[in-house]
Amino acid sequence: MKHIKRLLIYVATLSSLYMAGETVSNAQEADTLAIPEGYMLADSVAIVPSPRADLSLQGKDIFSVMPSKDAGDAADVRINQSGLIRNSLENHIRGNAGRTIDGYRVRIFFDNRQSARSDSEEMEKKFSAAHPDIPVYRSYVNPYFKVTVGDFRTKSEAMMLLRSIVNEFPTAFVVKENINYPVVDRFHPTVIDTIKVLRPVSGKEISL
Repeated sequence: MKHIKRLLIYVATLSSLYMAGETVSNAQEADTLAIPEGYMLADSVAIVPSPRADLSLQGKDIFSVMPSKDAGDAADVRINQSGLIRNSLENHIRGNAGRTIDGYRVRIFFDNRQSARSDSEEMEKKFSAAHPDIPVYRSYVNPYFKVTVGDFRTKSEAMMLLRSIVNEFPTAFVVKENINYPVVDRFHPTVIDTIKVLRPVSGKEISL
């Protein structure tokens, strides 16, 4: 049991590093983790969602990234403006930090039977396995369990998805609701990355 607990902690740590956007192969933390006996770190290919926004300036103040000779740039760029303008911009950013947008999704499950919880979980897994490039959202609004997919700005985009999956999910329909920001490049919604995963050492018996 001690070995199993150690393995679960290790896997959870690797998962947290990966979900934070940092692959284990590049994370300094991976070097300090003890690999459980009988296991090894191996490269594995993973399909991950593409960025939903251009993050090159995330967390940066535009005024702080202007060219500067002090920073080794060829020229200085200086902006002369009232402090009220900068304060207004900062207030706008703070006031809209958690803002969502109106859009459309496709609902593939909607039920309130006694088995609805487990049925919705199976539906979520089924769709994710068949369409790993499309986000899936499972929710509960008393008394219904719902599974909804996609993030589309227009109804026509949602209808395109509906037409492509109607044979798999014949009861699916388009709904209007708040959505997450769609990926920047909708033609490439996922990217392939390489991560480190734990695998048993071949040819060895693992004692638990």
